[in-house]
Amino acid sequence: MEGVSAADQEKQPDDVARMFDDTAKRYDTMNTLMTFGQAQLWRLQMTRAVRVKPGERILDVAAGTGSSAAPMAKAGALVTCVDLSEGMIAEGRKRNPDLEFIHASAEELPFDDNSFDAVTISYGLRNVQKPKQALAEFFRVLKPGGRVLIAEFSHPPVGVVKRGYETYMKIAIPGMAKLMSSNPDSYDYLLESIQKWPDQGTLSQWLRSSGFTRVAHRNLSMGIVAMHRGFKPRDKHLRMPFVLKDNAED
Repeated sequence: MEGVSAADQEKQPDDVARMFDDTAKRYDTMNTLMTFGQAQLWRLQMTRAVRVKPGERILDVAAGTGSSAAPMAKAGALVTCVDLSEGMIAEGRKRNPDLEFIHASAEELPFDDNSFDAVTISYGLRNVQKPKQALAEFFRVLKPGGRVLIAEFSHPPVGVVKRGYETYMKIAIPGMAKLMSSNPDSYDYLLESIQKWPDQGTLSQWLRSSGFTRVAHRNLSMGIVAMHRGFKPRDKHLRMPFVLKDNAED
């Protein structure tokens, strides 16, 4: 299809699921290697940002093997993991047998309205075919006053950092994928999906348009990754969010 990139073509849900099925066993290891251990630090920052309270119900979408969900469960939350990849779920059940895994799409979550205290998604929203629909689903299943936390690769705002990052992605990651990955072609898609993903301000606006208030983001590693958060208003009639400075801290 002329004018359509590989990332757009492969964003078909079945294709994305198969890609992650093929990479499930080595996915976490590859992430650690390709980010020089930064992925674990980003995960720690995400866990802290969720501010888990014992007994809370948390939905972790695109949960993969449960690497982000496990620390929240350890902190006392009741975590439900959702993923589109059966391979990721199978690997997650092996590694984290105490976690609940459900096969489902982010755009059609099989849960009642107002079910969860928090919804989290780490590095998975850009792989969703209709991310705005997924955000609407996150809003729907959250309880009034509940929060959404999104960690996603983003765009460094400083030019020299951006250029260095783009060079690293173009040269180093494909070479590492060929040496170590069971499915190196999948990383062509993943790299392109990062490059095509919108910047921090655009994702913040998507959250506001979905009804979330107190929207903010925090850059990690100079903007290579950004954590976004928003809240579902307690008043069901309050659908128009007020704008919080995008880079504000909690």
